[in-house]
Order: sequence, then C-alpha cells, then structure tokens
Amino acid sequence: MPPLEPRSGGPQKVPRLPLSLLRAWLPYAERDEVIVELRAEFASREAREGRRAASAWLWRQVLGSVPPLVRRTFFRGWTGFEPTSSRLRPGGPPMESFIMDLRYAARRLRARPSYALLAILTLAIGVGGTAAAFGLVRGLLLTPLPYPNEERLGLFWSPGDWSEREFLHLSSDWSGFSAVAAFRTKELPLRRGPQASPELVTSISTTAGLFDVLGVRPALGRAFEPGEDRPGAAPAVIISDGLYSDLGGQPSLIGNTVELDGATHTVVGVMPRGFWFPDPTVRAWVVEPLNPEDGSGNYALVGRRAPGTDGPAVDLALKRLGARLKERFQYPAAWDKSRAPALTPLREHLLGPLQAPLLATLAAMAVLLLIACANVAALMLGQVDSRATELAVRMALGADSRRMTQQLLAEALLLGLAAAGVGAVIAAQGFRLLTDALPLGPLAPHGSLDWGVFSAALVLALVAAFAVALLPARSLRRSDPQRALSKSRTGGVGARGGRTEGALVVGQVALAVLLTAGAALLVRSVTNLRAIDSGVDTGRVAVLDVVMEGNVAREARPRVMADLEATLATLPGVRAVGATQKLPLRGAGEDWGLEIEGKPDLPSTTTYVRLVSPGYFEAIGIQLIDGRLLLESDRVDTERAVVINRALAKKYFPGENPIGQRINTGLEGLERIVGVVEDVAEAGLTDGSVPARYMLHAQVADMMMTGQVLVLRAQPGQDPAALVDAARKQIAATSPSVAVQRGSTLEAVFAQAIGPARQVMSVLTFLTALAVVLGAVGVYGVTSHFVRRRQRDLGICIALGLRPSRVVAQVVGRGGALVLLGSVIGIIAALALARLLSSFLYGVSAVDPLSLAGATLGLLAVGVGAALLPAWRASRLDPAVVFREG
Repeated sequence: MPPLEPRSGGPQKVPRLPLSLLRAWLPYAERDEVIVELRAEFASREAREGRRAASAWLWRQVLGSVPPLVRRTFFRGWTGFEPTSSRLRPGGPPMESFIMDLRYAARRLRARPSYALLAILTLAIGVGGTAAAFGLVRGLLLTPLPYPNEERLGLFWSPGDWSEREFLHLSSDWSGFSAVAAFRTKELPLRRGPQASPELVTSISTTAGLFDVLGVRPALGRAFEPGEDRPGAAPAVIISDGLYSDLGGQPSLIGNTVELDGATHTVVGVMPRGFWFPDPTVRAWVVEPLNPEDGSGNYALVGRRAPGTDGPAVDLALKRLGARLKERFQYPAAWDKSRAPALTPLREHLLGPLQAPLLATLAAMAVLLLIACANVAALMLGQVDSRATELAVRMALGADSRRMTQQLLAEALLLGLAAAGVGAVIAAQGFRLLTDALPLGPLAPHGSLDWGVFSAALVLALVAAFAVALLPARSLRRSDPQRALSKSRTGGVGARGGRTEGALVVGQVALAVLLTAGAALLVRSVTNLRAIDSGVDTGRVAVLDVVMEGNVAREARPRVMADLEATLATLPGVRAVGATQKLPLRGAGEDWGLEIEGKPDLPSTTTYVRLVSPGYFEAIGIQLIDGRLLLESDRVDTERAVVINRALAKKYFPGENPIGQRINTGLEGLERIVGVVEDVAEAGLTDGSVPARYMLHAQVADMMMTGQVLVLRAQPGQDPAALVDAARKQIAATSPSVAVQRGSTLEAVFAQAIGPARQVMSVLTFLTALAVVLGAVGVYGVTSHFVRRRQRDLGICIALGLRPSRVVAQVVGRGGALVLLGSVIGIIAALALARLLSSFLYGVSAVDPLSLAGATLGLLAVGVGAALLPAWRASRLDPAVVFREG
C-alpha cells in the first residue's frame, strides 16, 4: 500500500495536550531534546500515515513514558537526591515538592502526637459512623429488589386479611393485572429423618402463581404449575438456595420428598442464590390447596400490573375489584373491605418501615461527621495560629502562599488517610452494632458489610480532611506577613483566626443541640410508652412460641398442649404454666363475630378472641374483676364458657351485669359469660382498651391452630430467661411432634412492643454523647487558643491588679457566649426539623419545650465546664514569666 499523502495546506501543528503532559514530568536537562525529537517524528509519521495515525503514535509514547517518569519523581522526592543536570525547572511538576511536603507534614505530626491523635480519632469517629450507616442504607434501601420490573409489583389493601373464599371469587377476572397470588407466612416443622426431632423452617404458604407474579424462575427444577393449589393435588415445595445446601446440595434432591408439617412434600425447585420473598428468613414456599368455603382472613395478595396499566387505569381496576367484593360479600361497616381499594408498591411495603429509622440514623451520623470536621478545622486553625510568626517570616523571605497551602493539604492528606484506616475499623464494628441496635427485623441480614463500606470510609475521610484544610488554607492565603509580624506579640481579640474558630465552635454546638434535642424527645417518648399499663405482669415470665406438626389432628391438639403444660409445670422454679394462641402486645388478629342474646338490634360487629388454657390467666398475670376464670371442668361436653374483658363489658353491657348472659361467636350454639377480667394490650401497646374475650382450647378445638405460645411464670427470685433453655430441652425430650420457634421473656416482648423509638433512641443517645464530647473539646480548644493569643495582654492586666476571678469570668464568658449562640441556632434548627422525628414520638410534642430547654442547659453546662480549665490556667499566669517568654 503506498504511503498516504499529507493533507493539503502542509503539516498540521503537533497536539498540545500530550506534549504538555510529557513536558510536565520530564527532567529539565532532557526536556527540550525529547520534545524536538517527538515533533520531528510526529511530522514524519503524519506525512507517511496521516494525522490520526501520527496522533495515536504520539499518545502511545506519552502514556508509556509518563508512569516510569512519575515513579522516578516519586522516589526522588522521598530520597531527596537530585542530580544537578536533571534539576526540575522552578514551578515544574508538583510531585517532588508535594512528597517533600508530605515528609515535612509527617515530621510535624510526629512532633505533636496529642494533636495528631485527637484529629485522627475525631475524624475517624465521624467517618466510621457515617460509612456504617451508609452501608446499611445502601444495602437495604438503595439495592434493587430481586424481582424484575419491581416497580410493577404491588400489595393489595388489607394485607393479612384476605380469605381463600375472597381470593377465589376474584380470580375469575384480574383485569389490569398480569397475575395475582395469595400468600401467608408460616413456621413449618421439618424432619430430616424418621427419628429426627422437628426443626422449624420459616415458610410461605401460597398459590401456584406466586413466582409468575414475581417474575423469577427457580435455578433448579421448575416453578409451581397451575392446578397444584387445588384440593387433591400432591403437596409440592420450592426451597431456597440456603435450605438446599443444608439438605445436602445434591441435584438429585429435585423430585425427591421431604417431610414438612407432618406431610410428605415433593421438592420441585430451588430458587436462585440471593432470592428472597417476602424477607430473607423465608426458606421454603409451599403450594397450598384453597378451600372456597374458608372465610378466615389471613392471606396477603401480591399482584403484577399489566403493561399499560398505570395511574387512573390502576385505580379503575381496583375499584372494579372492590365493587365485585361488595356484590358478593357482606362486611360490617367498620371492616368494609370494598370501600377503599388501594395498591401499595411492593418496595414500600417491604422496606417502608425501615426507611425512617435508617435515614434518621444516617442523618445523625452526618451531623456527627460535620461536628468532627468543624472540630478538626478548629484544631488546624489553632496550629496555624500558633505558627503565625514562623509563617510570616517564611512569606517575608519569599515563600509563596501556594506552597504553604500545599503543606496544609499534605498534612490533611496524612490525617485523612490515618482517619480512613481507623474509620474503617470503626465502620466495621459500627455496622454490626447498628444492625443489632436498629429495628431492621428479618431484613437485617440483607445489609452487608463489604468493600463498599470501606471505600465509603476512605472517600469520606479524604473529602472531610481536605474540606477541613480549606479554612486554614484560606486564612493563610489572605494573611499579611507585615501585619502578622507586627501582631506577633498578641493575637488581638478581634483576630480573624479567633473569629473563625469561634464560628466553628458555634456550628459544633448548634449541631450538638440538634442531636441532643432529638435524643431528649425520644427519651421522653420511650418513658411515656414504658409508663403505659399493658394489663399484664411482665416480671418473671418466660415465653416460648411452639408449633405442632400439621398431622396432629385438631381434636388432639388441646390434649397435646395440656400434656406439655403439665410436663413444664414440673420444672424447678416454675410457678404457673399456660398457653394461648395469640400473645398480647404482638399485634391484632383473631377477630370473630359477636351477637348478644336478647339484643337483636346490635349492629354486626367483631371483637378479639383469644383461645387459651385454664392456667393462662395466672401465668401471664391478668386480674379477675368479677365472676370466675376458665377452669379444667369447662370441657367439650359442657356449655361453652367465655371470659370477657372490662372494655367489652363496658361497651356492650352498659349499666348491667354481663355474668350469666349468652353470646354468639358464630359457632354452633351459644357461649355463656362466666367472668370479667382487666383490659390487656391485646394488639399494640398504644391501642388503648379494646373489647376482647377468652375461650378454652378444649371447647373450640376445631379453631385451634398448630402455632401456640406457652407462658411460664417463674417463682420469686427465679430468672425467667433461665427457664427458656430448660423448657426447650424438656419439649425436645417429651414432645416429638412439637418444635420450639423461639424463646424470650415477657419483658422483652414489652420492649419490642415499644417499637422503633426505643432502638433509635439508643443509637441517637450514644451519638449525642459523642457530639457533646466533641463539642466540649471544641470549646476547650478555642478557649485555650484565645488564652494563648491574649497571654501577654492578660499578663499585663494581672500585673496591673486584675483579680483572678475577673480573668476566669472573662475567659469563661467568652466560651459561654459561643455555646449560647450555638444553642440558639441549634434550637431554631431543631424546631425546623422536628417533624422528622414525629413518627417515633408518643405523648410528647415534636417541639416539646422541656426537651429543648434540657438540651440547651446541658450543652451550656458542658461548654462552661470545658472553658473552666483554660480560664483557671489564665488566672494563674505569672506576669514575669509571660514577659520573659514574650
């Protein structure tokens, strides 16, 4: 191929960018010669091959030469050796001078270990905490859900309240939706062998179309097929990747059977690694035959919107579903499911409860990081101020502000790198602590500690360190050497450095007040929640959630539980044992219809029903008001007895005695009221008194579920937590058809019922303590710098007769003024941001004056205390020593 002819108009100019890049790193003695040769070769290649090929060749030469030149300059900077013939021209590449500045900064930090350690730890605390919180937010809120097109998935209204009958009625026409599935969570006993004890597996009972809705296929095997959720179909199960590994991890498991809930299930598929629904604790999905006559509501419905179904089209589709429900079913006015149909995005349903505590924690960590940055900036300003004379002399001798700013940046880089290392350790520990402390529930394992957290710590540390260096660098660039030398005797009250440090302290205090006010609000809220009377005696009570295998006949379940109670009653330290199908303080549920004999005009209504054993009331500590409690003599062949609470008696029997009256629960026959007990927080701690009634397991065995809760009251002086392990062992030894789901104490259940406010309060209180400590360090540092700048003036005043108490008052007054100003700004900010905590508060206003006043007074006390030590030192200055040192 003949060589290409050059373009018309003669050779073009050599590209400037690659030559400039190479010129910056070439030694001075070699620079001109290399550039001339490159220009000549470029022109030759351009004439032969064209400009594009010549430019590509030039860039290859530059990119291949710059890395070794950078390494050479780097090591020359550390060793300090530089031959005269290779000396860099003045103002050349910054690497050599910057490495020298790094060495100088390292020597200065070694010479001031207290300053270096304080600055590194301060930055590391802020950086590590913020990185840990960011890791959780990224893992839980920012990571996509494991379902394609997740934005089209939604949860139908009234989750957990749909019956099989309602779902089957609507299944004939899901207009507006590609697919809809029903599901509910269960704890199912799994046996790994005929003689093995059952272990509980968190499972989902669902309809056959669940994985079509989610848009995810099994990694091995198949999904559920249409018809597998009809009566008579063979039981099938799809397992998670984790359970697949626990069961051996062999592909031959597909098509084999496992014993789950007392029945043989065929394993038809294994889900991909990383898949979860509706939370990561679920390890099996069981297809469940639907009964068109079953009206008990405990399912949730999840659907995938059809393409093109958005906005008004979704609302129209939901209204049609509500109208179909109204045509077919009759609902009480208070529970009318057809009135307000709605679709909640699946992401909001699954992760919505986590958003407020996670973002509140991240915001608090960010505030702590700002306080740490302000603190370190004040420390660096103090160091620059203490070197004012030295820097002024250097500038007067010809040093430019750019080079001295570079020295500050070198020091900031070393501090940032050290803070990143320490901050990464704090982030790792903080991540684990936050995972345990925050109300993350079953999604806690989904937050992962990975390199992203450590990368965030590194980036945050470097950004924070360089941001911190900007203030002293700006002060240095604007300084006047002549003025600095003339004022080297005293700093002057109005020196710029003093004003800047004071502004930083004001900012620190304002941010600390913001955190302290939030913590005070949460403390008051949690105190109010703890003061609520739950109606039960939470002391000395152990709680065990147990599950019977599904093959235990309903009529046999009361006897199984009765035998288990009798066995546990023999344990040392047990005073009373009882069982219930639904424990107080764990949410609503188990609502049954209510009709009263002799009151035909009573509107159709429902109340809570709790199926219990005779010993339940004594074990949990519910007090009898009138009549009697349920007894062993209330058997299946006697009239059904019911105990009601005070709220039900007050609402439905006002001004009359309910004892002896009969009610209809919807079962065959009537129940007779035999007693009235005190109200109990059956659903939530803050729900107040709601009507409820209690019936015996033995008298309504057909309504008894496999999941029950055992309640053990310990003898006085006995630790209830110690009973949990003993009860576990006893159940495993004597009841092969029963598995323990979890064990706890009633006090722990009460603490859990307080909600996320308790856990967020713990985190925020700890962060507040750190913020107050950092604020105190800032006040102390600024006050000390003030005393040092004014040392000669104070010495003169003391020599002229100023009393030490006046010196203390003057110095403390300055520190107190900064704290007061910061407190005012912090209160204004707290008032503006108070609504962010409103979802965590109970019985206290978001602008509670007592909390704000307490935060202000607390910070004032800490600030004044921090200023006292430098004030005391100032009052003990010896004028003769001050003048001699000056």
